Amino acid sequence: MNDFKQKDRLASRAFSIKTSIRTRMLQIASELDEVIPLGRGDPDFDSPSTIVEAGIEALEGGLHHYTGPAGMPELRESIAAKLASDNNLHYSSENIVVTNGCQEALFISILTLVNPGDEVILQAPRFESFDHMVRIAGGTIVSVPTFEEHDYALQASAVREVITDKTKLIVIANPNNPTGSLISRDELDKLVRLVIENDLLVISDEIYEKIIFDDFEHHSLAEFDGMMDRTVTVNGFSKSYAMTGWRVGYIAAPEWLIESAVEIKHSISICTPPAMQKGALAALHNAKDDLLDMVRRYQGRRDVILQGLDRMNLSYGYPAGGMYVYTNVSNTGLNAEEFCMRLLRETGVMIFPGTLFGDPGNRHVRITLLSPQSIISKALERMKDFVNNL
Repeated sequence: MNDFKQKDRLASRAFSIKTSIRTRMLQIASELDEVIPLGRGDPDFDSPSTIVEAGIEALEGGLHHYTGPAGMPELRESIAAKLASDNNLHYSSENIVVTNGCQEALFISILTLVNPGDEVILQAPRFESFDHMVRIAGGTIVSVPTFEEHDYALQASAVREVITDKTKLIVIANPNNPTGSLISRDELDKLVRLVIENDLLVISDEIYEKIIFDDFEHHSLAEFDGMMDRTVTVNGFSKSYAMTGWRVGYIAAPEWLIESAVEIKHSISICTPPAMQKGALAALHNAKDDLLDMVRRYQGRRDVILQGLDRMNLSYGYPAGGMYVYTNVSNTGLNAEEFCMRLLRETGVMIFPGTLFGDPGNRHVRITLLSPQSIISKALERMKDFVNNL
């Protein structure tokens, strides 16, 4: 008899993850015709041609081998120049680490900073990969709710209530996924004072910083007085330039942290593929017009969604940036998971419930801006009929 017990051999950090509603919905969608996907956070645009051409040229030119673990010098220099001109952040190229996407940048940053037992403050709702990273590092998650009346922007007063002598780090995504919220400069000022008063560190996830609507402005946390040495700025090319499959992100960090971050990067993935780095370099130098065009079209899609939700009498936090609208469906009589499952089965429209994003209330859904406007309008008509029938 084979009495080998597989479960007993797993490391404690390899916690079990049950089949999520996302997996169940994707399975249902695979069995339906004419599904309109407004769930995944992957841009529907192709990467701009100038980026693609740079990647092809790199491969044809023989860039098939390792770079240094921190990335190509010319890309690091261009990232440093971008941070100076766009974000008022003055880093040396030596303070930049190029990573396999923003996700690896976040993971490296958390592994570099978090010890077992450290408390890490995360806003809710949020990109839930943060939770897995903190747990793997041995940290303790402290969740701070955000609310519709503030358009789901993180409030310093709420953060203050959960700080203890074990708090080490705050992770802030600005703009945020899944809400599209943008923290104002005044509120960031309050958060900065709180961080300095309590001698804390911050990881600032700025992956959506270029996707800003109306007259709103994005501000990097590290540009505030006293924050350069306390902040790890994480960013990348996936969202702004429709380069999700290229997997290029970066860390900008103070000198005391960067050497350790490079060693962890090397241990995880050695380097970011050089042809992909060349594509990112082309994005910084040659794809600004493509970026502006995509943001303009995202804003048009957002406006169509907000108008549709108004007609359905569904409330939302006003999305000042990002790729999402976060909507309260509780007045339909269904919780968010029921709403999403029934909407998918009965209309073929797929959106995701807020429970996938650390929202304990089960009242909200995330709708993405990542389909053509005509398709979004069609989805909203189906959704309106569904809500009316309820």
